[in-house]
This record gives sequence, C-alpha cells and structure tokens, in this order.
Amino acid sequence: MKKASKTQTDRNGMQDEYDFTGGTRGKHYRAMQAGYTITIHQPDGTKVVQDVKPQEGAVVLEPDVREYFPDSESVNRALRSLIKLIPKKRLSARKMAQAIASDSGMV
Repeated sequence: MKKASKTQTDRNGMQDEYDFTGGTRGKHYRAMQAGYTITIHQPDGTKVVQDVKPQEGAVVLEPDVREYFPDSESVNRALRSLIKLIPKKRLSARKMAQAIASDSGMV
C-alpha cells in the first residue's frame, strides 16, 4: 500500500495541490456587497437562516493595503492627514454642492 504524501501548506493555509489557474479573482465581490444568506444545518435537523448585509459605510481594503492599515483607527488617521492636503477652495465647493443637493431633496 502506498503511503499518502504530506502536502505543503503555505503561509495563507493554501496547499500545493490547490489549482486556481481557471479561477476569476473577485467573481462574487458585487454579490457579496449586496448581501447574502447563510443556512446553518443543526445536528437535530433544524435549519438556522441568517441574512448578512454589509454595514452602512463599510469599506473593504485590499490585502496589500491591509498590511499598513490593520484597523479603522489607522485608516481614519491616514485619511484625515490627506484631507488636510486638499485645498480649502475645493473642500468648500464640495460642501456647497452638498448643500444645494440637500435643499433640492436630492440627498
């Protein structure tokens, strides 16, 4: 009888025999952003159905960005420092457009 060979696992938990050459990155991204349903089958035969919706304002970071910004606090701190670089004139124009939109009932 032939011994089963040990598989190598890389740092992401992926084994050597996994083949994603025909895969499409981000194929289900839009559908996941719209929400999805999880069905959990209990040992007693019952089912628990959970609807999962992303939180309002949720932003998904790509893995390479996540290395530098591991939490909301670090992302917000970086964005606030960038906001300081935006000219006041441009910022005022944006606020003006928002005010006009809210007055006309567009928002």
